[in-house]
Amino acid sequence: MLNLSDIQAAHTRIAPYVRRTPLLAARPLKSGLSGDWSLFLKLENLQITGSFKARGAINKLLTLEETTGEVPGLVTASGGNHGLGVAYAGWMRSKPATIFLPESTPPIKAQKIATWGAEVIYQGQVWDEANLAALELAERRGLAYFHPFADPVVIAGQGTIGLEIMEDAPGLDSLLVAIGGGGLMAGVALAVKAINPAVRLIGIEPTGAPTLYESLKAGKPVELDAIRTGVGTLAPRMSSQVNFDIIRQHVSEIVLVSDEEMAAAQQWLWVELGIASELAGTAAIAALLTGKVRPGPGERVGVVICAANADIRF
Repeated sequence: MLNLSDIQAAHTRIAPYVRRTPLLAARPLKSGLSGDWSLFLKLENLQITGSFKARGAINKLLTLEETTGEVPGLVTASGGNHGLGVAYAGWMRSKPATIFLPESTPPIKAQKIATWGAEVIYQGQVWDEANLAALELAERRGLAYFHPFADPVVIAGQGTIGLEIMEDAPGLDSLLVAIGGGGLMAGVALAVKAINPAVRLIGIEPTGAPTLYESLKAGKPVELDAIRTGVGTLAPRMSSQVNFDIIRQHVSEIVLVSDEEMAAAQQWLWVELGIASELAGTAAIAALLTGKVRPGPGERVGVVICAANADIRF
């Protein structure tokens, strides 16, 4: 069972290869949020490759090298950000990497993955279909498969964010985290709750991909019949048992936000704070701006801005 010591070991392991991102006190604010409470933003949009995913990917590769020795090559399926993390891990250790992307992935993310030297292959309309192709290639060629969220080693890498947040804001009362497959939320939840069980953890999902929301209602992981969100990095049709179990134990509630609400939060973050986040990274801010999460007086609220806006033209 994954625990705090695994996350602490991951933090030590990956420290030379990832950035310790800042925790920003979001003040003063001109508009959009009001009340006698404080907001803190963990800026993983400033992470190497532009997202928290580098943490889990690096922890996975370094752990494989420690336990199995030679790693011939890396393969994964991704909505974009995990693919970037795996591509970076391959580049960093001079290993070939193959990234399968659903056809809905923005071309700019595919281009960015290729700049790290990885091979990009489009497969299927959603992540689940791309993942089947990645698993087949891993089996056929004997490559190391990097699951984006259902791997305890990857989850431990993502959990290092929770360690850093608790070190930088030990008095935090609540923490909001976007949920796609659930690896980020699971890792952060384990770290935060082990350090301070009183912190309230809130997950945020798109209304068009309520994977964990519906799973918790059903009492088990369920597969959605369809994906109805344009935010591909938050849109697997099904999570995994390991993430479901951790989230059910530690997360107080899951809130749903629409694509339009995330777009409005994206604009607010840029205008108000100069933070360029992709839509997945704005989900928690959307929950606050819409009042779906209402902090109490004096509450200290943390938000993980999990990824940068890759669609910037120069």
